[in-house]
Amino acid sequence: MPTSALPPCGKNARHRSLSRALVATALLAVTVSVANVQAQSVGIVTTPAGSFSNSAGSAIAKVLVDQAKLRAIVQAQAGTGFEEVESGSADFNVSNAFDATFYATGTGEYEGMGAKATMRHVATMLPYRVAMHVRADSGIRTIQDLKGKRVSSGFNAQKTIARIIEAHLANGGLKYTDVLRVPAPNVTRAAEDFKSGKVDVLFFALGSAAVKEAAASVGGLRVIEVDTAPVALARTQAILPGSYVIKVAPAPSLDGVLQPTNLIAFDMVMIASAKVSDDIVYRSVKALHDNKAELVATFPPFALFQPENMTRAVQSVPLHPGAERFYREAGLIKN
Repeated sequence: MPTSALPPCGKNARHRSLSRALVATALLAVTVSVANVQAQSVGIVTTPAGSFSNSAGSAIAKVLVDQAKLRAIVQAQAGTGFEEVESGSADFNVSNAFDATFYATGTGEYEGMGAKATMRHVATMLPYRVAMHVRADSGIRTIQDLKGKRVSSGFNAQKTIARIIEAHLANGGLKYTDVLRVPAPNVTRAAEDFKSGKVDVLFFALGSAAVKEAAASVGGLRVIEVDTAPVALARTQAILPGSYVIKVAPAPSLDGVLQPTNLIAFDMVMIASAKVSDDIVYRSVKALHDNKAELVATFPPFALFQPENMTRAVQSVPLHPGAERFYREAGLIKN
């Protein structure tokens, strides 16, 4: 073969070698990029272990790990987690709509702390169905029967709970001054006080692990139905804006609900800071929207989750841009 034929072959070989190197470099870049995405961590603040929001937060975290490929960490603590979200030490918290409004506007339990303009709504998840529970053999039948009884109070680490109990008392025409107040820092301590006989009534969200434990400890529970008369509901909603009445049917997972019963409800929401990246929020809400079955498998009360209602607004808390992007793509926001 003439030597003049060799240079073209050598040139082609060099091109092939260069091409392979470029492909290898590109593949390495993609691999590193994917690894970095998968390594992204998000913190989700919930109330203490055993609480409704903690169980819900754990289910949410599992979906974010499995479906959004985020490293989601549940941070159970005594408080609501708004301060952590605002400071950036957590990405999300699992709270309720009225408390998010109070925090964002510097009202309610956050009076004097100033408005928090960085708070953003991520998703409305499902209703908190809450109730005052008594022992199955208790003579307490109505809210009015709580007059003079021992009721958990204070909740310095979880002030929202005191407000919700106050709203229940108001439903029956009572105030905290009409009951014997037993201070507790949070719902977990209040549940312990109920099991040990220090208080006569247990406030908790239906379906919580703590309620099931209390039922087993005291030999069964019964929830107290709320009054649905307009005047009674007006008293409730004056203290608990955005709350509503929901009729709850008996179910194996709902200790204390012995017949269809009217109870107070309000929305569970996920809140983030405007500082949380659009990408993380987008991937999170997409994963939650698309994977109700996995949420339910981990925490059965998510059967009440309606993905089409994730955009239900929270007063005075704007929607996060990352969430808005997905909701528009999914057709949940059309204007």
